Amino acid sequence: MKRFHVHLSVPDLAEGIRFYSGVFGAAPSVAKPDYAKWMIDDPRVNFAISQRMARTGLEHLGFEAEDAGGLADIRERFDAARAGAVEDEPGARCCYAVSDKHWITDPAGVAWEAFHTLGAITRFGEEHGEPAAERCCDAAGPDDASDASAVGCCGAAVVSSAKPAGAARRCCA
Repeated sequence: MKRFHVHLSVPDLAEGIRFYSGVFGAAPSVAKPDYAKWMIDDPRVNFAISQRMARTGLEHLGFEAEDAGGLADIRERFDAARAGAVEDEPGARCCYAVSDKHWITDPAGVAWEAFHTLGAITRFGEEHGEPAAERCCDAAGPDDASDASAVGCCGAAVVSSAKPAGAARRCCA
């Protein structure tokens, strides 16, 4: 079974946690100094907020797959919808998790993520101590992908005309 995913960038994380905890009637299932996530069962949604993006508002939408087969099915639909414009991001390290991901951008410019989480990590998505926002959308990627603390670009999902579309979408589940 899939779970719908929404990631919002908020100006005040504490206020966002207070507000969305009230809306969902539950505390976040993950709460970090820079990120919070609710895993709601009715409706099935993975709802995340963070303060790490360049602007507030919708960061991206997506689907969380329960297994690799489900992720492959979503990727096929992404490919059919965007005729080969799918960006694959295996082993992405972001939002306190390691996940296999696929990204597309819809005709309105909204980034869509499909992912299957493989495990947890202790960092949001920082690489060598740099805040994610400072290295966001660097198409070069991590300096040392074998380093357990190295992660992919976890910045704004808004596609900028100054950066390649794929580089601008890398972010968090």
